[in-house]
Amino acid sequence: MSRPLRLSVLDQSVACAGRGQDESIRHTVTLAEHCERLGYQRFWLSEHHSLPSIVGTAPEVLMAAIAARTERIRIGSAGVMLPHYAPFKVAEQFRVLDALAPGRIDLGVGRAPGTDYRTSQLLNPDPRAAERFPQQVRELQAWVSGEPLPEGHAGHGIQAYPRAETAPQVWMLGSSGYGAQLAGHFGLPYSFAHFITDGEGCAEALELYRHTFQPGVLARPQANVCVWALAADTEEEAWRLFASRERARVDRQTGRFGPLLPPEEAVRAYAPAEEAFRQQMRGRAMVGSAEQVVQKLQALAEALAIDEIVVITWTWDPQAQRRSYELLAQAAALQPA
Repeated sequence: MSRPLRLSVLDQSVACAGRGQDESIRHTVTLAEHCERLGYQRFWLSEHHSLPSIVGTAPEVLMAAIAARTERIRIGSAGVMLPHYAPFKVAEQFRVLDALAPGRIDLGVGRAPGTDYRTSQLLNPDPRAAERFPQQVRELQAWVSGEPLPEGHAGHGIQAYPRAETAPQVWMLGSSGYGAQLAGHFGLPYSFAHFITDGEGCAEALELYRHTFQPGVLARPQANVCVWALAADTEEEAWRLFASRERARVDRQTGRFGPLLPPEEAVRAYAPAEEAFRQQMRGRAMVGSAEQVVQKLQALAEALAIDEIVVITWTWDPQAQRRSYELLAQAAALQPA
């Protein structure tokens, strides 16, 4: 690779058994400060609704809190589920965020609902909202960048304020070829949700993105992948901590959602199909000592021809999560702030 591996963070404000959900939100802000000190490139926040396991519902609000308590790290949404909202309002929100943290705001957008059908209808009752996603992205980019919309468009002459010398950077998020093609068409940076698909389709989506890329917002393709990873002081400890995430992932396969359990309470007997899925997941998991995990991340980055990986980590104990990011930063030789 031409450049060293850069690491970033995605946090979802995961609900944890035995603690209030409000604590999860505050832990996210504290984690952002910690990761800035460690030298991470970005700190991204997800959007989910009515999901008992993830309580990060409003990334734009959390971003404002983090902007007030950090100075260098880029802050972003991963992402805003655009079909739920009016692009003009999203542009205004993120222009305000850019005013609070000039040149540090990433506006990641996605088409997926981030919730179930009923909740999605409450956010936007239009059942065909997702069909207008490409048009929404075009409008959003125009309002974010200050580029005029064409005559005849309902938004022609309408400006999203506040204006400044800097502007949020729009990212396209995805876990399939659809987002990859759209990012290529608009010339946007692209992020693949490797942690959602366990890597399936990742290489193909990145290749499609590069093949369809047309200079637009960017002159050249820019991509990263979001990967689930966990490091601890020993490999044994890392696998012990992984039990919480493992249980949540297996339960999700059968539609069971709930707060993250402590490792000792997460172990249960699995049905044959569940055990097969569990073993498959363990075989691909990036879990172990910091050196082991960073080696896997570097190998993945080289295979995908990228130089940035966004790491997402779930642990029941917030201290273990912070320690994981600390160990990875040290092993990857990130430059502390």
